[in-house]
Amino acid sequence: MNHRLYSVVLAFALVLGAWAGPGMAGVPMSPNDGVMPTLAPMLKHVVPGVVNVSTRTHIRTEENPLLQDPFFRQFFGNIPNMPREREAHSLGSGVIVDARRGYILTNNHVIEKADEISVTLRDGRTFKAKVVGTDPASDIAVLHIRADNLTAVPLGDSSKLRVGDFAVAIGNPFGLGQTVTSGIVSALGRTGLGIEGYEDFIQTDASINPGNSGGALVNLHGELIGINTAIVGPSGGNVGIGFAIPVNMARQVMDQLIKYGEVRRGQLGVYIQDLTPQLAKALGVHEEQGALVTQVAPDSPAAKAGLKTGDVIIKVDGGTVHSAAELRNTVGLMRIGQTVTLDILRDGKPQRVEARIEKAKQTKLDAGEINKRLKGAELGDITPDNPQYGSLHGVLVIKVERDSPAWEAGLRKGDVIRSVNRQPVRSVAELDAAVRKSSDGLLLNIQRGNGALFLLLQ
Repeated sequence: MNHRLYSVVLAFALVLGAWAGPGMAGVPMSPNDGVMPTLAPMLKHVVPGVVNVSTRTHIRTEENPLLQDPFFRQFFGNIPNMPREREAHSLGSGVIVDARRGYILTNNHVIEKADEISVTLRDGRTFKAKVVGTDPASDIAVLHIRADNLTAVPLGDSSKLRVGDFAVAIGNPFGLGQTVTSGIVSALGRTGLGIEGYEDFIQTDASINPGNSGGALVNLHGELIGINTAIVGPSGGNVGIGFAIPVNMARQVMDQLIKYGEVRRGQLGVYIQDLTPQLAKALGVHEEQGALVTQVAPDSPAAKAGLKTGDVIIKVDGGTVHSAAELRNTVGLMRIGQTVTLDILRDGKPQRVEARIEKAKQTKLDAGEINKRLKGAELGDITPDNPQYGSLHGVLVIKVERDSPAWEAGLRKGDVIRSVNRQPVRSVAELDAAVRKSSDGLLLNIQRGNGALFLLLQ
């Protein structure tokens, strides 16, 4: 054996030894103590806890008004009526997290608007599932089935993950049936992707494809570390960039969904932005990451705790705050009534304050009461249960009645009205005042998802 080949073989043997060494989270060795590593022993215990989720949805179709026109029908003959409803099917995955009570974690987008949900286990049994609760902001849903002899996937601790840790994705890609892929944790704390409201993704190169959504991302101990959620690819296929919701976040949402049927988010009452090196220098702060307080809401928990504009929040309950998005995620998942300890920098000096998370107070407005052009729309302040809270200023469109003046004008649920006639509005009260001052048409600047547009109401 030449010297170069011997060096390569020796290096590979050392890597295998490091994987299999005691106390290391390495690739398990095969049952016969052979030299080839294998995931099979771990997967034997985990795979039964990952299920296939299928849904059936009845979608009402819009009829072409021309088909109902008597002249049109007379001219072209008797055209058969098109069906007013069609049936849509979708496939995804889920993870059994409580075998005794039959609770299953999945993504909200897997079962959203479904009329029927079926869960198929690894052993071939199929059960009708009931929705316990959903949280679109975090894209988490909890299902319940009545079944015996279930196997749950044990929950891990996603806060202990490191870039480079091995990860295994299990799900139902393209409806092919249960599939296992492996890779590593490529990055942590991914935010700002516009995929969900509350984002703190684990990025992995373990292959995740359509149908994997809601499935398990596990470590080499067979512990659940994430719920596979999204992919980035040119055609909806895998290119080595997949995202999973950390299990710690999923667990917090799940606990509230099981207890209340919804997530009851509280508020701290601050508007925040990322602390950049330039801002840190201008403020005389030595830290280069954190959440900079730009405004404190009156009579809010933050105001009662003594927080001020210009404070930099660097820790929450001892955990480092790297960005404004991370702070929003942390606070957004806290329970109402929970006391939180904040480490802050004020004028460059460290301080510690305590705040008690309170229920968000939302002011609602029937927009038709202030202007007939807005009839059919219900507006409200942006509250902490909205992922844009603290980062986007404006008034939220809570709902819009179909075929109403507001609907015909182009307003849609989820829009954020940022200005009226070029006057910025930050609350329902400010919008009310701006609209009442207008005697002519209304020019609304709308934030819709990641885009923006103007609507002219005349």
